[in-house]
Amino acid sequence: MEEEPPLIVSVDWLADHLDSVGVIDVRDEWEYEGIGHVPGAVSLPFERFRSAAADDPGMLPGVERFEELMSEIGIEPGQPIVAYDDEHGVFAARLLVTATLYGHDEVHLLDGDFTAWSHSYEISREPPPINPTDYRVTVPANRPLIDADGVRAAVEDPSAVLLDTRTPEEFTEGHIDGAVNLDWREFVDPGTRGIKAKPEIRTLLETMGIEEETRIVLYCNTARRISHTYLVLRHLGYPRIEFYEGSLTDWRHRELPLVQG
Repeated sequence: MEEEPPLIVSVDWLADHLDSVGVIDVRDEWEYEGIGHVPGAVSLPFERFRSAAADDPGMLPGVERFEELMSEIGIEPGQPIVAYDDEHGVFAARLLVTATLYGHDEVHLLDGDFTAWSHSYEISREPPPINPTDYRVTVPANRPLIDADGVRAAVEDPSAVLLDTRTPEEFTEGHIDGAVNLDWREFVDPGTRGIKAKPEIRTLLETMGIEEETRIVLYCNTARRISHTYLVLRHLGYPRIEFYEGSLTDWRHRELPLVQG
């Protein structure tokens, strides 16, 4: 029986599976065309799969919009997808979490982003031929989403940790009462641009009182940075992760309190 592929994959893994996965480049279009891309990758710039609605900037695009986007770039619902950017994976992670929330089962983040690929393998400046599909979303019954009321209740739950994945400066300026700060970049090795070793991340989390069975509630500003943290925690096997999609955009819209310091 073939071993299940990891959630976060190396450039070597991707090179071995290029013919069996859909590869999505979420960088700006000029980067995709001018700098080059992974051979066979299709372009889906970050801003295209983010909601532009005035009351929820950066949130989920909606079922119909996501179906249109996936159909347009030739992705099938059951097809394994690998996404990458050139920002340590944080933009690509947002696409992959979006896909997961819309029921796409097999998603993978490229470890070390486009830089790692370009250092080891050839790049292409020619877009691949695309055969549009009829992509249809099946929304999972049990999604990890939590709303503002759920977050407020989680603050009172002694088994839960509310994790703010923004910078320490942003956290100091204002955060949800009871939250602890863990900048998403703490999971990234600045030298390799990839994810730190699992034991190192586990040790970091344990110093914050976060064990494998801890209930973890994630938020940032617009759910981009928590997407990266969410994928890393899933990669490590943490089973109790909740995702505040609205994050502080929704929290502030509801005029709920923030604390400083």
